[in-house]
Amino acid sequence: MQLDLNLLTVLDALLEESSVMGAAERLHLSSPAVSRTLGRLRAVTGDDILVRAGHTMVPTPYAMAIREDVHQLVRRAREVLLPARELNLSELDRTFTIQCHDALAMSVIPVLAGQLQEQAPGVQLRVLAEHSADTDDLRHGRVDLEIGGGRPHLPEFRSEVVGHDHLVVAMRPGHPAAGGLDLREFAAHPHVLVSRRGRLTAPIDDVLAAEGLRRRVIASVATLATALQLAVHSDALVSCTDLLGRSLIDAFGLITRPLPAESPAAEICCTWHQRYDSDPAHLWLRTEVRAVLGHLTGDG
Repeated sequence: MQLDLNLLTVLDALLEESSVMGAAERLHLSSPAVSRTLGRLRAVTGDDILVRAGHTMVPTPYAMAIREDVHQLVRRAREVLLPARELNLSELDRTFTIQCHDALAMSVIPVLAGQLQEQAPGVQLRVLAEHSADTDDLRHGRVDLEIGGGRPHLPEFRSEVVGHDHLVVAMRPGHPAAGGLDLREFAAHPHVLVSRRGRLTAPIDDVLAAEGLRRRVIASVATLATALQLAVHSDALVSCTDLLGRSLIDAFGLITRPLPAESPAAEICCTWHQRYDSDPAHLWLRTEVRAVLGHLTGDG
């Protein structure tokens, strides 16, 4: 049987108002329209619903019996179709999964976790390392938010630039290049690259090639921590972001020098699946991540 659920809305108003005119005013409809709907309700239920008693209308026993059920059905339907947009952080009970590389995790997560706990004590944070290849984790909801340098290409994903960071060259104290680097000297030293995909080249190599130079990459590693550890024990140079890599750079006791080439600031992006666009809790998480990264990078 094909049911028009709009009938329930009119039925609820009729039972509340006990009047066609009152129901029409409540629903912002004309009285004839409500009268026609009452006729359809009578045909569907086989009951008169409302009957005249003098100058007023009164509900039938059947209408009285279903009155509360109808009201609850209409209320629940409104809750489903018009979900609440107000977020009560003190009662929020949810686990958010964030995926990012180690430098971002070390710089961002301690601050972010503190802010989330202060506002929403029931929230848990799961932080996952980057994969060496693309996955379906965002698509299937296993990851709520990715933070990194890449932007998605598929329309089902959303992305927002939340900060920028400049590149520097990290090295051990006492390194032969500690006094400063030009492009030729930069190319002369060994290098360690940070690449989750294991790439052995980076945009700086195009700059070097334009000057007839080529550097020697001795290793490509997945995390900045591993790259910096190699730099501690050798003359290898590591090109990395300055502000977000600073915690790890300082932890390893390394120094930095400016990259000896013009280079645009690296973008830091948040990426999520479109299913979370209007989710109040996810929007709150994105707002907090944006605030933390804006403060750390000076973009806030």
